[in-house]
Amino acid sequence: MVESFANWIVRWRWLIIIATLLLVGAAGKGMQRLTLTTDYRVFFSEENPQLLAFEELQNTYTKNDNILIVLAPKNKKVFTRETLKAVEELTEAAWQIPYSLRVDSISNFQHTRGVDDDLLVNDLYENGGELLDSELEAAKQVAINEPLLVHRLISPAADVTAVNITIQVPELDRNEIPDTVEFTRQLAEKLRNDYPHLEVHLTGTVMMNISFPEAAKADARSLLPLMFLVVMVALGIMLRTISGVITTIMVVLFSIITAMGITGWLGVTLTPPSGSAPTIILTLAVADCVHVLASILHYMRTGMEKRPAIIESLRVNFQPVTLTSLTTAIGFLSMNFSDAPPFRDLGNMVAMGIIAAWLLSLIFLPALLAVLPIRVKQRADDQNGMERLGEFVIRNRKPLLWGNLLIVVLLTSAIPKNELNDQFVEYFDDSIEFRRATDFTMENLTGIYTIDYSLSAGEAGALNEPMFLKKVEEFAEWFREQPEVVHVNVFTDVMKRLNMNLHGDDKDYFRLPEERELAAQYLLLYEMSLPYGLDLNNQIDIDKSATRMNVTVENLRTKELLELELRAYDWLEENAPESMLTHGASPSIMFGNIGMRNIKSMISGTTLALVMISFILIVAFRSVTIGLVSLIPNLLPAAAAFGVWGLLVGEVGVSLSIVISMTLGIVVDDTIHFLSKYLRARREKNLNAADAIRYAFSTVGTALWVTTIVLIAGFSVLAFSSFKMNAGMGLLTAITIGLALALDFLFLPPFLLKIQENDDDDLR
Repeated sequence: MVESFANWIVRWRWLIIIATLLLVGAAGKGMQRLTLTTDYRVFFSEENPQLLAFEELQNTYTKNDNILIVLAPKNKKVFTRETLKAVEELTEAAWQIPYSLRVDSISNFQHTRGVDDDLLVNDLYENGGELLDSELEAAKQVAINEPLLVHRLISPAADVTAVNITIQVPELDRNEIPDTVEFTRQLAEKLRNDYPHLEVHLTGTVMMNISFPEAAKADARSLLPLMFLVVMVALGIMLRTISGVITTIMVVLFSIITAMGITGWLGVTLTPPSGSAPTIILTLAVADCVHVLASILHYMRTGMEKRPAIIESLRVNFQPVTLTSLTTAIGFLSMNFSDAPPFRDLGNMVAMGIIAAWLLSLIFLPALLAVLPIRVKQRADDQNGMERLGEFVIRNRKPLLWGNLLIVVLLTSAIPKNELNDQFVEYFDDSIEFRRATDFTMENLTGIYTIDYSLSAGEAGALNEPMFLKKVEEFAEWFREQPEVVHVNVFTDVMKRLNMNLHGDDKDYFRLPEERELAAQYLLLYEMSLPYGLDLNNQIDIDKSATRMNVTVENLRTKELLELELRAYDWLEENAPESMLTHGASPSIMFGNIGMRNIKSMISGTTLALVMISFILIVAFRSVTIGLVSLIPNLLPAAAAFGVWGLLVGEVGVSLSIVISMTLGIVVDDTIHFLSKYLRARREKNLNAADAIRYAFSTVGTALWVTTIVLIAGFSVLAFSSFKMNAGMGLLTAITIGLALALDFLFLPPFLLKIQENDDDDLR
């Protein structure tokens, strides 16, 4: 049947070539529909509990998506006329940023003072360029002693300040965030030109949002061309045939175009993880081509004509190429169990590319080779190097079997050295502007990681209840005592200041009001004095039943952040009324939980993929023993690779939690090709186990070398990604694939010989 199929391809080669071009072109038109997301929330599924909690908090209060413009005077003095003038001008200009909802800075900080029985609320300073020295010093003392400002908009040493712009986009147009960021960048550049003594850095969640598509575009510009170059050089050196390189490149390109085009037709939005799909498809598509090409070249070098060589190559490779494509696709489709939608999209896109590559390598590639000239030199010892390796493995089977097992066990024992860590700032490397600006901000001004709480008083208007305010204050003070905390922004600081102001600014009254009616009067008086855009909607809900508390923390690892949040929950459970009992919510908490959630969800996906692949191999090989044996060298590489990662890096995040599922389908490819040739030798040629292993090495060994080198090179290229999710995923996958080939060459054959001693008949 396969032979008839191969003859049909050679006969109708021109029709197949033309039809392929038309179909790929139709699919490729969908690429025009592809768009890149600018929302970090895309990493979380709609049912993600941390996302739901954060969105509920944002719906209760104003959203806190922001742009933080950090200003660092080169003379390390913020309170100079020139710098304060710059802050004042920037504060005014920032209101013009698209979708700006609120602008906060030291210049428009609403400073309160008590005069007789009146409450005066004014900007901290006006006309900064004309202030007297005494006024500069007075403004400085207020700022660095104000809990609402220090470690938030002014550093304790008054050498760095910031303007915070709250952004609320209507989410109607995909250009909303890019337009906002472009306006802000132009504003920052103008500020640099007007005030050359200032360093200007842009950070915040909006800048993080834009960094995702920018990282994806940067990878597309650099990594994909680099990978094509690597593939062309590798194939040229190893295959030594121009026709083979040309056809392989065409199959790879068509596979990528088909997958990305269908993605566009389906309306899937690209993200940095899914944006790496072309590089992964390129890498995997090469493997199918190499196996078909290597067999064709092998037969031609031993004296066979081109057309019979193509037909024979399809005959012997149809089953293993189909099996490897199917198992690889299953591995990537199991990523649909991921809790992070971008990795679901990545799995589906790569699976589509794999299916396209399978069809193209078995239909289009042989048809095109039947048209193109192929020149090879005939020689009898085409695989001599592989035969020598086979002899070495057979001769040293016992030490290799037990030695490899020992190495794997030792490496696997290092898996616990890995620690879960998902700090979203570190998703980007130093080439990304957002990463550099954020690192500077965390080192010199404030933290970027936060925990938000909505603390409920239990009923409308109860916000002013003294007992409730006291518990909120105690909770804030507990946080301030924690060594990981940088700043706590809490409404009770406002109430204490108002109480002091309305008692003649007597510092002894810098405490919470003792009567509910008095607190309500203070709050009403204060709110009526606030200018437009600087109200308390970001801290108080509409019916005054709850208040928002924002906690800024240091650059904590995921484990440390979640432990702090858990300690806070325990404090509330032990010390606060039931109405206040709540978990913290923020992007930091969301990203902190996603890694563990993804690991748990991917266990199901990996288990299902393992069962399906096992069943497929048992049926395809017509042997329960061989089907189960094949899984051992496919599970060990991932375990050993995570051990290597534990020794070298020691951190895993959401992207690495999918590697086992992803590589399960990839590493099984080498095993399938080796076992298919081994079984063909046992069943068709009636060779014993040792000779069958020699045959497998001689017929498929070189192809496995070539495909593995290309796979390692392809995933290693991802290690240069500016998006560290992709970089880590690529590097760990490359390590896994390298270990898989070593085990397929040095462990699988001795293991087969060991099994053969006990059950020779089943192997046949």
